[in-house]
Amino acid sequence: MIALDHLAVACTTLDEGRAAVEAALGVPLQTGGQHAAFGTHNLLLGLNDLYLEVIAIDPDARAPDRPRWFDLDRFRGLPRVTNWICRTDDMAAALAASPPGTGTPVALERGDLRWQMAVPDDGILPHGNLFPALIQWQGTAHPAPRLDPRGCTLDRLVIETPDPALEPALAPLLADPRVVIEPGDRRALHAAIRTPGGLRWL
Repeated sequence: MIALDHLAVACTTLDEGRAAVEAALGVPLQTGGQHAAFGTHNLLLGLNDLYLEVIAIDPDARAPDRPRWFDLDRFRGLPRVTNWICRTDDMAAALAASPPGTGTPVALERGDLRWQMAVPDDGILPHGNLFPALIQWQGTAHPAPRLDPRGCTLDRLVIETPDPALEPALAPLLADPRVVIEPGDRRALHAAIRTPGGLRWL
């Protein structure tokens, strides 16, 4: 019902995010754009069928009248993978099968890209932000094929969690061997990315 679409690396500033991700992966990021509805901006990296989004609050944008997506209002610390986003062809059905609090669809656009994103009222996704954000692209336009190839692909996304309810919540929705849930004492996302310089972790 849903498929892995992209990963989000949150950061305090885009300059800080760029430096951290480029140092970790050894490849340059590309300019993304602004999201006026949430007062954020981003940088991008193609991962073959997916992409990586480095996202931060835009200091030059007007603050939104609601909590920002990806829980960015509460973000602190070093740049890190904080969210994963899955696409669906039927947002209503995907939300009906998802935990309460996954969000309400918000219509968004940037250039010729059009999409709906399910955004929680408080910005915080279920299971301590480890449940995926849901996106439905409108039409055939998608960022991934537009990005310059850097020779990077996602090897796996490891979801570390003490919450035993996450896996059964995901099982009816997603079947992707790259997504691995591991028991742990904390909630964290770890992305293993194959790069021209070998396997690197974010």
